Amino acid sequence: MTKIRRELFRDDRNGKIAGVCAGIADYFGWEVWLIRLIVVTSVLLGLGGLLPVLYVAAWFILEKKSVVEARQGVTQPKFEEKPVEVKTRVWQRGEAPKSALHHLVAQFNSLEYRLRDMESHVTSAKFQLNRELNKL
Repeated sequence: MTKIRRELFRDDRNGKIAGVCAGIADYFGWEVWLIRLIVVTSVLLGLGGLLPVLYVAAWFILEKKSVVEARQGVTQPKFEEKPVEVKTRVWQRGEAPKSALHHLVAQFNSLEYRLRDMESHVTSAKFQLNRELNKL
């Protein structure tokens, strides 16, 4: 199994101050709140002088994720259909199993309604009439 090589960016969409913690969380696949908790606890319990310097350095060194995506031509779709990820550990990113199930049910219901609309359109007399007229 090959690991996908990922790059470290500042996540300016999900970040609070500069997106450094959100970028680190995205890089490792952890929850953002956990990284923020580790940073704040480290500042309060001992690494007070070094950690803010490293944070500011990362702020200036790391590129914004949105800028890199825009340069590569990656756009955010209006309706984002992302795969459902289920957490296996508390610190991992993803949905809890119960909310993942609700998310899947909602997606299924949405697809079901779209399919019903298409089926009612195709089986309607108006569709048949338009089809016959287009054949002429």
